[in-house]
Amino acid sequence: MPPFDVPEGDPFGPHNLPYGVFSPPGSSERTVGVRLGDHVLDAGAAAHALGSPYASLLARPSLNPLLAAGRTAWSDVRRALTAWVTVPAHRETVGPLFHPLSEVTLHLPFEVADYVDFYASENHARNVGQIFRPDAADSLTPNWKHLPIGYHGRAGTVVVSGTDVVRPSGQRKAPADAAPVFGPSVRLDIEAEVGFVVGAPSQLGRPVPLADFRDHVFGLCLLNDWSARDVQAWEYVPLGPFLGKSFTTSVSAWITPLDALDAARVAPPGRTHALLPYLDDTDEEPGGYDLRITVTVNGHTVSEPPFSTMYWTAAQQLAHMTVNGASLRTGDLYGSGTVSGPAERERGSLLELTWNGRDALELPDGKRTFLEDGDVVTLSAWAPGPDGVRVGLGEVTGRVTPAV
Repeated sequence: MPPFDVPEGDPFGPHNLPYGVFSPPGSSERTVGVRLGDHVLDAGAAAHALGSPYASLLARPSLNPLLAAGRTAWSDVRRALTAWVTVPAHRETVGPLFHPLSEVTLHLPFEVADYVDFYASENHARNVGQIFRPDAADSLTPNWKHLPIGYHGRAGTVVVSGTDVVRPSGQRKAPADAAPVFGPSVRLDIEAEVGFVVGAPSQLGRPVPLADFRDHVFGLCLLNDWSARDVQAWEYVPLGPFLGKSFTTSVSAWITPLDALDAARVAPPGRTHALLPYLDDTDEEPGGYDLRITVTVNGHTVSEPPFSTMYWTAAQQLAHMTVNGASLRTGDLYGSGTVSGPAERERGSLLELTWNGRDALELPDGKRTFLEDGDVVTLSAWAPGPDGVRVGLGEVTGRVTPAV
């Protein structure tokens, strides 16, 4: 099928146009690409052929130059790309610059500067509280509804979808153990999340207010925050996650621009606590996103977490992580935290789905409490788009390989 003739209703039609970085068949050179259906457009080559002033941003081996250019450039480039793939007069020039998606090599689309992960789902936080603090009067910690809780992760271990996940080793100590032991994690887990990609940087010492969210955040992607629960449980008191999280974080090869998701904006759940002014979004545009996520293990659906249930929005997370004056850098990535809904089949981690290993999942290829070597986990998602069409988010997948 010719690249322009995308079937009606295709979630990767011209209403979407997510960005990635790819190598054409037979080449190791990397360049910015835009997905249309099951093809990838060489965006830099198209910009050069059509005399675009933004060719220097697109003919690059990373999205970072485009990310750094700011919101006006993002909007201009998106309008141009939409015209290049929809206006018949451009077909002769642009058509030869498409490559079949199945024939290209996809890469990590941007250079990750810093990585921060949050804990923004009330359903997830309550489930975790009930698992680990069953006798507590409230399953939420006292600060949870007053600020978005987060931790700093390791930017250097963010990998693109399709990269194998080596089972990590570390210290662990079960409650009944007399002393800690060292070895491969036996409670390897996933966390279904959404990642937000920062484009325009901010000045050190200047907080970023809620209203400036779209001036700094370019787009979003699916994210799997792989977690070694046994390592995490032993190490996280008092400073929080460290080696149980830092070994691998997988992201999609495609970054969906926020401008493609205007129809998916929704109000977050109602607040039950008064928020401090820098987090109060009462008078702001709706900060939530209606994203429908599917989690599969070895091709079998185990969960469908709804992102619309997230208590803290991406704008509030951005405001909170800069309120102390911390600056943003181009390529910063921050994760939403595990996405979990109120129903059992909407939980975004095996920790919750199996209730810490108590209730094994019944899969066609055997029972699972936590991941086994060889398991393949895939996150996919879509969002409502204009005129009832769906906006597809690039999937993120990873296969567990044995510890080294």
